[in-house]
Amino acid sequence: MSPEGPEDVGREPPDMAPDAFRDAAHRTAEWVARYRETIEKLPVLSRAEPGEIAALLPVAPPEEGEPFDALVDDLDRVVVPGLTNWCHPGFFAYFPSSSAPPAILAELVAAALNQNAILWRTSPVATELETRMADWLRQLVGLPPDFRGVIQDTASQSSFTALLAAREAAGVDARVRGLTGRDDLPPLRLYISDHGHSSLEKAAIAAGLGQRGVRRIAADRSYRMHPDALERALLEDERAGIRPVMVGATIGTTSTASVDPAGPIAELCEAHGVWLHVDAAYAGPAAMLPEQRPRFSGWERADSIVLNPHKWLATPVDCSLLLFRDPDPFRASLALTPEYLTSDDEAEVNLHDYGLSMGRRFRALKLWFLIRWHGAEGLRALLRRHIAWAEAFAGWIREDPRFTLAAPPSFSTVCFRALGPGQRRPAPDAPGAFDPEAGGEEADALTRRIMERVNREGRVFLSHTALGGRTVLRLAVGSYLTREEHVRGAYEALDRAWEALVGS
Repeated sequence: MSPEGPEDVGREPPDMAPDAFRDAAHRTAEWVARYRETIEKLPVLSRAEPGEIAALLPVAPPEEGEPFDALVDDLDRVVVPGLTNWCHPGFFAYFPSSSAPPAILAELVAAALNQNAILWRTSPVATELETRMADWLRQLVGLPPDFRGVIQDTASQSSFTALLAAREAAGVDARVRGLTGRDDLPPLRLYISDHGHSSLEKAAIAAGLGQRGVRRIAADRSYRMHPDALERALLEDERAGIRPVMVGATIGTTSTASVDPAGPIAELCEAHGVWLHVDAAYAGPAAMLPEQRPRFSGWERADSIVLNPHKWLATPVDCSLLLFRDPDPFRASLALTPEYLTSDDEAEVNLHDYGLSMGRRFRALKLWFLIRWHGAEGLRALLRRHIAWAEAFAGWIREDPRFTLAAPPSFSTVCFRALGPGQRRPAPDAPGAFDPEAGGEEADALTRRIMERVNREGRVFLSHTALGGRTVLRLAVGSYLTREEHVRGAYEALDRAWEALVGS
């Protein structure tokens, strides 16, 4: 006799039959293709005002389901006006993050498969494909085979995970004993340059070092961490009873894309027994180019490295590769398996042991599609074009007396500022040719006004930074859809803005 079921389960939930799904998928794919085809006609930076998008949305969710066509229609009505179009060919702000078509399609497949790679057995393919894609990228950027890797969501998470591992490697034993109420634990220290990324400082906050546990190391005139200043800081802290935990060097800093000297820094870290973490989130893919490889000299001596395919390798967000040589400190800091997830198979590799997240998306699939479709040489060609166009832009700025370079152009990033009539700039070939302070406060104001005017025009999006306390514009070439005419268009937009604001 079979058991009785519940008397009233209510109406059946709506379902999308296979043919209806195909129709909806085709319509969605057509919308995506049209968006990419016409993206250049949209303003790069959204023109929405705060609250404007929310005003288009009902306050309460619908009681009855809506037809799928209505959902797609609202992509144009609600979503597009609120987009800052990161894939736009005129996106030169921050560090571009764009997506190549094969990787977009891989995201669709990954969503359909909906794998959760908590353990090897919860998704053998997600686990083993991730391990292999990490090794493919390791090979592409020329790192030795003793590095292995896992894919995190962002560089912030990767660097935080590395700091936790470094903390354990320093003998803190925070995993078991924590950090509070201990009279045996000296202050802990993280070292980054004046131009190191704020995510490392945020990691120090989350890891219990606090902002006081972050020591900023002076940079040289090219915005690179000064090894002599780092050595002095290490010695001072050791004499004061402070325990150095990690040095965070950067290859491709956010403001200027400068390169900390990884080799000399690695020597100091080895001499003092300190973990070296290299943040190459933006510039890391450039190590794929033999002509750029010398700029990465010494990074192979790091304990951990982060590079983000979702920045300069046309992979949709989120995809951050954390590489490391010794897995034990990572497992010691975070590995924790409840009974219901345990297994007797010692051959299983469970990637949740190497990060804070237990649930893990099938991120490796988009890398697999991307690398196979483009090939290594296709990806190198993409990077070379971006670097060449940035160098061309720097040349135009160098030859234009209305502007001045504020830092040496690096990788695909150019820093510059505007000058008013009569304001002098360094000679382009002079030893101090890169002067972020040229023109003083007056040039600061003009530079900001030009940026605002260019961004308001809609064809280009530029961002700014501060060097020497002065306002500096940044142009970072890296969008998958960018071509030479778009870089030239950025220069022409600057020309129009300067003439409108200053020209007679």
